[in-house]
Amino acid sequence: MDARLLEILVCPLCKGPLAHHKDKSELVCKACRLAFPIRDDIPVMLEDEARKLGSEE
Repeated sequence: MDARLLEILVCPLCKGPLAHHKDKSELVCKACRLAFPIRDDIPVMLEDEARKLGSEE
């Protein structure tokens, strides 16, 4: 994933910062408790495609 792209991407819901989890290929918004998938190096920033984070994450 391009580092320059990571700098400008924000959560589509709250406009907050995203954390890149390389091991799971996800961008995580801690405020919304959602993980957006990265497929073929393209972040899928759709709420319907996001995974809800569990209490331990």
